[in-house]
Amino acid sequence: MSKLYSAAEQVYREVKERILSSALPGGELISEGEIASEMGTSRTPVREAFLRLEAEGWMRLYPKRGALIVPVADGEAEHVVSARRLIEAAAVRTVVADPVARAELVRELRACLDDQRSVAAAGDVTTFTGLDADFHRAIVRAGGNPLLDAFYASLRERQRRMTARSLARDPLQLQSIIDDHTRLADLIETGDADGYDAAVVVHMHQVHGLGLPSGGAR
Repeated sequence: MSKLYSAAEQVYREVKERILSSALPGGELISEGEIASEMGTSRTPVREAFLRLEAEGWMRLYPKRGALIVPVADGEAEHVVSARRLIEAAAVRTVVADPVARAELVRELRACLDDQRSVAAAGDVTTFTGLDADFHRAIVRAGGNPLLDAFYASLRERQRRMTARSLARDPLQLQSIIDDHTRLADLIETGDADGYDAAVVVHMHQVHGLGLPSGGAR
C-alpha cells in the first residue's frame, strides 16, 4: 500500500472509486474482511473508511452483516440532471457573449474530446467518466460564476456514478456521448446558446435513460 496516505485513507479512496465507477454497484453487500484481505490491511482502517463512506451517504452499515452500497435514490438522477441543465445553460449564455472566452472554452473542449476518444478506444470507462465530468465542468467554470461553479462541482461524484452506471448497462454509449459532446462544442463555437440548451437536455436524459421533460427538447 502507498505510504502517501494512511491505511484508512487508502481504503476510503479505493472503495469510493469502486462505488463511483460502478465496480461496486448499488445494492451490493461487502464485508470488512474481504476488503481488508484485498488491500492487505487489518479491519480497523477498513472500519474507519466504511464509517466515513456511510457518513457521506455512499453505504449503509449493518452489524455482523456488512456494508450495503446505497443505490441511486429514486428521482435522484432527474434532480441532478435538472440542476446541471440550469447551471450549464446559464454558463453558456455568458460565455457565448464573450468571443475571447468562447474561443478559449472551445479549445479546451476540443482537447478534452481528443482525450475522450483515446480512452474510449482503449475501453477505459473509469477514466472516461472522469473526462465526461471534466467536459461539462469546463463549461460551467468558463461562465465565471464561482458560486455556481462550486455547486456544480459538488454534483461531480453523483454525475460520475450515474454515467458509469449507464455505461455499465450499455458500453456502446461511449461513442454516442462523444458525438453529443462534439455537437455541444460546435453549438458553443457558433454562439448558439438556445441550441445548446435544447441539445444538452436531450443529451443528459438519453445518457441516463430518462424520459424527456415536457418542452425539454425545443
